[in-house]
Amino acid sequence: MKRKQINHKLIIVAMLIWTLNFLSSEVSAKPPESNEPIRIITNNWSSQIVLANVLGEIYSQHGYEIEYVELTSLDQWGRLHRGHEHVQVEVWEGTMKEDFERVSKYGNILDAGNHDAKTREDWWYPSYVEKTCPGLPDWHALKKCADQFARPGSLGSGQYVAGPWEKPDAARIRALDLNFIAVPVEKGDELWVELDKAYKKQVPIVLFNWSPNWIESRYEGKFIEFPKHEAPCETDPKWGINKSKTHDCGNPKNGWLKKVAWKGMEDRWPCALRILRDMNLNNTMISEVAALVDADGKSHHEAALIWLQNNKSIWKNWGAEVCR
Repeated sequence: MKRKQINHKLIIVAMLIWTLNFLSSEVSAKPPESNEPIRIITNNWSSQIVLANVLGEIYSQHGYEIEYVELTSLDQWGRLHRGHEHVQVEVWEGTMKEDFERVSKYGNILDAGNHDAKTREDWWYPSYVEKTCPGLPDWHALKKCADQFARPGSLGSGQYVAGPWEKPDAARIRALDLNFIAVPVEKGDELWVELDKAYKKQVPIVLFNWSPNWIESRYEGKFIEFPKHEAPCETDPKWGINKSKTHDCGNPKNGWLKKVAWKGMEDRWPCALRILRDMNLNNTMISEVAALVDADGKSHHEAALIWLQNNKSIWKNWGAEVCR
């Protein structure tokens, strides 16, 4: 048994060495403009960390020194503004728009362009639930079959498995008169534990999900279609179908997913900035890189190397107009 473990590790090491040699053979670049390290932000979800590693590997092949800095999505803005960190590869409209716009007005960060991926965050269910709750994904179906989602302790009400992040779920439940309670998990990964348990037994479940996310590459399902979101929904009780309460709508659809950088990159690392601007992934690509970690158990770095190996036709010309 011990011999097999050692051989397995050697195989992994050999694979990573081969991949690194493969990557280095693909890039022919002029020397970096500055030897100062480019500091790439990592947040606490898999797709963002893998994409940060993808970019970091490409930068390394161009001769740049790279440092990864773990920050919360809240703490990152002040440090980008001051140039303490330099790159963020995955900025979500749904959760970061206000901070991005607030800091952008001071002129020290750059919008480095959007990914093709479109973002969404909302209530979601696996497709088999439609068998016992006909009418889905229309939200009205939840009014008729809330009891299908009841759990011990929910007192007959349907249970919505919420994420650990602050969301106006309770306000939406009240505004749309849904016989549901929102029960948040303590950590984001617990959402997928609950989904897996329900999926194996084909038990109805509705939970918080987002796209792009690894779930969409491994589970078939849909978002609940609530009334279309408009900004007054969150502030004006007279807007929408409930004239006395706010939040009688779903979350925004088709949100942007962008990359941002410290403005100083324009002068210090113009090649690196152009690579960032050219970096562009769609929903399928991002869900697949996240699944390599969250479903297949790869490390974030291993997942990045696998993606680079399998997608050289996509990334090999990023930055070509400036870097070569």
